[in-house]
Amino acid sequence: MNLPDYASVYENFDPERLEAEVLEGRLETGLNVCNEICDKWAQDPQRVALYYEKDGGGSGQLTFAELQSASARFANYLKSQGIGKGDRVAGLLPRSPELLIVIAGALRAGAVYQPLFTAFGSGAIEYRFERAGTRLVVTDAVNYPKLTDVKICPPVLCVTAAEAGPDVSDFHTTLDQQSDQFEPVIIKGNDAFLQMFTSGTVGKAKGVAVPARALLSYYVYMKFAIGLREDDAFWNVADPGWAYGLYYAVVGPLLMGHATHFNPKPFTPETTYDMIRKYKITNLAAAPTAYRLLKANDDILPEGEILGLRVASSAGEPLNPEVTNWVTRRHQCQVMDHYGQTETGMTCCNFHELDHKKRVGSMGYSSPGHRVVALNENNEEVGADEVGQLAVDVKASPLFCFDGYTWGEKDPFVAGYYLTGDMGIAHGDGSFSFSGRDDDIITTAGYRVGPADVESTLLEHSAVAESGVVAKPDEKRGSIIKAYVVIRAGHEPEGEEALKTELQELVRRRLSTHAYPREIEFVDELPKTPSGKIQRFILRNQAKEEVSE
Repeated sequence: MNLPDYASVYENFDPERLEAEVLEGRLETGLNVCNEICDKWAQDPQRVALYYEKDGGGSGQLTFAELQSASARFANYLKSQGIGKGDRVAGLLPRSPELLIVIAGALRAGAVYQPLFTAFGSGAIEYRFERAGTRLVVTDAVNYPKLTDVKICPPVLCVTAAEAGPDVSDFHTTLDQQSDQFEPVIIKGNDAFLQMFTSGTVGKAKGVAVPARALLSYYVYMKFAIGLREDDAFWNVADPGWAYGLYYAVVGPLLMGHATHFNPKPFTPETTYDMIRKYKITNLAAAPTAYRLLKANDDILPEGEILGLRVASSAGEPLNPEVTNWVTRRHQCQVMDHYGQTETGMTCCNFHELDHKKRVGSMGYSSPGHRVVALNENNEEVGADEVGQLAVDVKASPLFCFDGYTWGEKDPFVAGYYLTGDMGIAHGDGSFSFSGRDDDIITTAGYRVGPADVESTLLEHSAVAESGVVAKPDEKRGSIIKAYVVIRAGHEPEGEEALKTELQELVRRRLSTHAYPREIEFVDELPKTPSGKIQRFILRNQAKEEVSE
């Protein structure tokens, strides 16, 4: 299949034409997001919006027509409670049809959907309720006990409320009492439809109110980067409690009238392969952690079995070449690395559906509608092969959709650029490679070293499952590089010191003398955010404490 040329699509990108082609409403005069992701596809009663597995076993499906009816009932309930345009409605639910109904119903009512990850404790939930002024939360019996410890909790609707206790309002019983007709509430392109919070990789979670105009950015990502085709079976493994899952496992595919898949079971190689086989998944999206886990358990998939994946995508952290090559060899498909943030959505990608030069280990090129650059300390764009802070040129990015943190927690805009806080290498041809968070960059003996490069190299060793690399204060060098390493199951080293030497020599050989970790500590696990990102600031603080002891 001949793919469109990236440069031609990028240079001739027309946001107004895209809006006319994709949306029924208009950003300037008004639209309703539920109409865009549900109603306009509901005329076909057989068209499926969701295929889902049940936690206790079995499976089901939800059509767009059924979603339209159920979302209208939920919207009517919201209206009866005085909840409407601009109000925050939260979902503390597993990946289930009820979750999709809550999202669509809140959007139908013009309200703002607020995701809550089911692994959150009561403190994280309470913080988000207080910040957002949440008006209602929908949960299930499993997660309901967390809400009893929240000091100021909004009204609750509960799936299987009878299992949660007396005096708890039941979700399905309540919806059954409502009409299945509700005229969608119109909002404008600059009005919020999602209330996100950053993942907290560095510091306290910040509020991100996503405007409706972000729909066009999501569409571009799904069409060109994910490469979603009409005949694909698409599964984004990410949880909709986080940005990548909500943006691109829910809003993105439904905006294209495409079915999505939910599996509430914990991620394991066995459950993943079972899901791919059962639904004949051809287009897979997941975090690097998932691909690393599959590679580390290569024996789970019978040798020679081809699952039928056409393409795969990765986002959240850099995908190292070793894993990329394994996916190509084992699954006979390409896995593309993509870069983005909660604030911006995906802005820099390797595109499945565009023809461009591929650089292994690169995060790719600016997404159509965005201009990504790398800036030096003076906020000047760097030259080829130079490292700088990744940023978005706001005026040259018509699909840029971040208006600043909801409660002004931080100002990330400087001289017309949005600063991501991430570091990258500019290759001079419009592509970039991720180097690390600005906070994570290690300066040792005058050299700046990105932790992602060292971590990726350590992962090439057959004994290594994961690693976290940080700066440890050192009197002579300013900092030295320290690696916290998790050993793969079944690969117990004969001697720890010998393995440490092997790993140091590997990094020396693959990267450079100044980039090798002078200290290596073997650990059982790495600290991570609930969305699976390594919290290097915890490791960094731990390394500092080791020096002061």
